[in-house]
Amino acid sequence: MNGFALLFVDDSLLVVNKPAGMLSVPGRGADLQDCMAARVQAEVPDALVVHRLDMATSGLLVFARGKAAQRRLSHAFAQREVEKRYVAVVAGRVLADAGEIDLPLITDWPNRPRQKVDLSVGKPSVTRYRVIRRADGDTRLELEPVTGRSHQLRVHLLALGHPILGDALYAPADVVASADRLMLHARSLAFAHPVHGEMLSFDSEVPF
Repeated sequence: MNGFALLFVDDSLLVVNKPAGMLSVPGRGADLQDCMAARVQAEVPDALVVHRLDMATSGLLVFARGKAAQRRLSHAFAQREVEKRYVAVVAGRVLADAGEIDLPLITDWPNRPRQKVDLSVGKPSVTRYRVIRRADGDTRLELEPVTGRSHQLRVHLLALGHPILGDALYAPADVVASADRLMLHARSLAFAHPVHGEMLSFDSEVPF
C-alpha cells in the first residue's frame, strides 16, 4: 500500500505497521500533513483513527472502518481491554528480571509535549516490564503499558534510571547518540473484534 505495511483488513478495521519517524495523525502546519492516517485513508477512505503511536515509535496501529467500529474500538482501548506489548532497548543494566513502574504522569506544560512524574496531581500510570536480554551497556525489555498515558513508557523508563536509547526528547545526549532511532516498537496487540467479538491477535517483527 501507500508507504506502509497492511497486516489485516476486514469490513470493520485494519491493522498497519507504522514506521519510526512518521506521525500517526496530522500535525500543525502544512509540512506535517503526511502521516499514517492520511496514507491509510488514501487507500481505505472510511478508515478512522482509534489510537496513536509517538512519531518516533514504530509498530502496530489500528484503524476502524466506520463510526460504530471506531466507538467500540476506542472504548476497548480506554477501558484497558486491549493487550499491548512493546519492546525497548534501554541504557544500562536493568537488575530486576521483571517489575512494575507505578508513577503518576502529567503534561510538563512549559516544556510541551514533554510529560513528567508528579506524585501530587499526576494521573495514575502503570507500566510492567520484563528483561528479554542484557548486553554490554544496555538491556532489551518487553513492556506492558497497563495505562496509556502520553509518552508513558519513555518517562517511566527514564524515572527508572534506564532511558530508551535514541530518545531525543528525554534521554541524555550520549544515550540519544547511541542509536539512530528511538528504540521502541509496538510489537503485539490483542483485542476483541468490534462486531462479532472474536479475539484477534497481531504481532510485528521488531526492527532493531
